[in-house]
Amino acid sequence: MPGRRAARRDTTTREITGCTVTVCRGCCCGTVGKHPDVDHAGQVEALRAGIGDAGRVRVSDCLDACERSNVMVVGPSPDGRRAGAKPTWLAGVLHPDTVGDVVEWVRAGGPGVEDPPGILDLSTFAPSRKQRQEAGEL
Repeated sequence: MPGRRAARRDTTTREITGCTVTVCRGCCCGTVGKHPDVDHAGQVEALRAGIGDAGRVRVSDCLDACERSNVMVVGPSPDGRRAGAKPTWLAGVLHPDTVGDVVEWVRAGGPGVEDPPGILDLSTFAPSRKQRQEAGEL
């Protein structure tokens, strides 16, 4: 058709097959001012090392859930989305064991594929519309 350009697929970008973990590192999450006894950089390193090729970890600016810091969002894999899963928001991710539970969950398939391990489900919360927009979910 004249005037229409064919859509091109960007082949330089790796397709995401696993979960995406978004780690908030804005104004409160990830700061020694609010949580001086937490190795914030170590959390991100542990996530990346533990998850490996099973998913991806990205660091975000403030997700506007400061009262629940440290916040992480586990986005479902394509399989999880097909099963109807939505991103799962986690509050108070401050302990290495909790980070380990996130790694275990992502490696097992994450939201929509596996239930969260341990007591990770106690960390979940429902974000506001503004928080979802900050995370790029809407």
